[in-house]
Amino acid sequence: MHTRHTELPESRSNSNDLHTLRTLFPFLWQYRGRVLLAISCLILAKVANVGIPLLLKEIVDQLNINEKQPLIILPLALLLAYGSLRLTSSLFNELRDAIFAKVRHGATRSVSVKLLQHLYQLSLRFHLDRKTGGISRDMERGTRSVSSLLNYMAFSILPTLVEITLIAIILLSNYDLRFTLIALSSVIVYILFTFRITQWRMQFRTTMNRMDSQANTRAIDGMINYETIKYFNNQDLELRRYDESLAGWEQAAVKSQTSMAALNFGQSAIIAVAVTLIMILAADGVVDGTLTIGDLVAVNAFLIQLFIPLNFLGIVYSQLKHAIVDMQCMFDLMEEKPEIEDITDAPELDISDASIHFNHVDFAYNPERPILKDINFEIQTGHKVAIVGPSGSGKSTLSRLLFRFYDVSAGEILINKQDISKVRQESLRANIGIVPQDTLLFNDSLYYNIAYARVGASMEDVIEAACKANIHQFIESLPEGYDTVVGERGLKLSGGEKQRVAIARTILKNPKILIFDEATSNLDSQSEQVILKTLRQAAEHHTSLVIAHRLSTIIDADNILVMDKGRIVEQGTHQQLLQGDGLYSQLWALQQQEEK
Repeated sequence: MHTRHTELPESRSNSNDLHTLRTLFPFLWQYRGRVLLAISCLILAKVANVGIPLLLKEIVDQLNINEKQPLIILPLALLLAYGSLRLTSSLFNELRDAIFAKVRHGATRSVSVKLLQHLYQLSLRFHLDRKTGGISRDMERGTRSVSSLLNYMAFSILPTLVEITLIAIILLSNYDLRFTLIALSSVIVYILFTFRITQWRMQFRTTMNRMDSQANTRAIDGMINYETIKYFNNQDLELRRYDESLAGWEQAAVKSQTSMAALNFGQSAIIAVAVTLIMILAADGVVDGTLTIGDLVAVNAFLIQLFIPLNFLGIVYSQLKHAIVDMQCMFDLMEEKPEIEDITDAPELDISDASIHFNHVDFAYNPERPILKDINFEIQTGHKVAIVGPSGSGKSTLSRLLFRFYDVSAGEILINKQDISKVRQESLRANIGIVPQDTLLFNDSLYYNIAYARVGASMEDVIEAACKANIHQFIESLPEGYDTVVGERGLKLSGGEKQRVAIARTILKNPKILIFDEATSNLDSQSEQVILKTLRQAAEHHTSLVIAHRLSTIIDADNILVMDKGRIVEQGTHQQLLQGDGLYSQLWALQQQEEK
């Protein structure tokens, strides 16, 4: 399927540009003192710079008038002044760069931190819907573009505008009005031509960004699913998909480069016409005696100072627009509204009593597909409730709702009689620990991954948790022990080893509420029995919600909820449920037969 992409109307695009710059402004405001100081240095540097042609005029005229006067008497003073102005211009330029460096890099850092903070605040739904590779590329380009935009503004756009203004004032006050009219007209035509063509070229950059993000997403997906690709021998398929994205990027990049050549030629033509007309006027003035040779030299120097930065304005404006496009993608991420937000002045969760009540809860990821229907149960403090049922019955969704990754569609979830949607999310999650079915680890050391549950935990505490999770002996057998790096997503560890790291992490956190989402699903029978004993010990003084597939692991639960198609169809103790002829007894009989 091919999607047709059309260029935004110019007014809409300009509005987006202004919105992007307004969004960036607060990050610069904290450095306003440095910005003003840098602008002051910029103006002083340009004042010194435009004084150079005027001194050059005086030097040439003095040499022309005093042909027989020794060089050392008068022109030497002007020559020294000429050198001093050049040195002054250079000094203030370097001061501007040094002062503005903190602004440029500080703003980039602030934007990067703010963006990542915002992404952490977005809901699980957002992160499941978006592709990691595309987001990471938008982040990379966006944060880099902040530095680029500030660099172009401080070192190209503003200096050029200041220089144009100063040169226009000098031409207007010292020379015929025609000089100023031709110079300013050429500048205006040049800028309008550059802006118009560059605006048209932005469609190619937008396409390049989209295809680049798509290619990056496919490459990262391929790296993450390396084993799956090899299992099915589909590396050629993945290469084709990756190449399709790069082919789209290549096509847009070629169009961008080709249109740049046309832009550069048009700019050169405008400059050539303007310089030719002004030099004809200046030469004519020298011939009829209204101008001196020094004036001719000065006008030529002014034109060089005027058009050299203008010659780069097209490239700079193009790069500036590219930076704004990249920044828009990043700020679009920052404008995503969090689905789950704390209410104003939300209180901390009072966990003095760790009872849980799902009060007639309904939930759907989308209205057309309800997941949970009228879920109603309680867990008393220190009690253990198990959730069982066929795959897809909604068991794991309960843990996500308890963590408040989503809000319920109807009903409420209470902890200690407090609606969890009305307390601070951080305080809620600080009091819940989970051993998930699929454990993802950071590409860092085993110590870091276990201590992640309690940042700054001592090695002794980490070892104690690892011992309880029956993984300390394995870690000690590794050459680097707790300093062993586990690889991307923990791929250097087996499924059972990752599961035990997750259990150790939860034990170290020591929360009031524990969730075990098929916590022993990746363990062998021997390890499972050891871990079950540990989990039972850990759960003795905690409120526990256990989501299980193997019924033999939850026979000691105080209450067992049997779910099917999003509803609780049975509940009771293991013995009570076996006495009935319901779904639980059928599942038990089936699993007992499989084990035999």
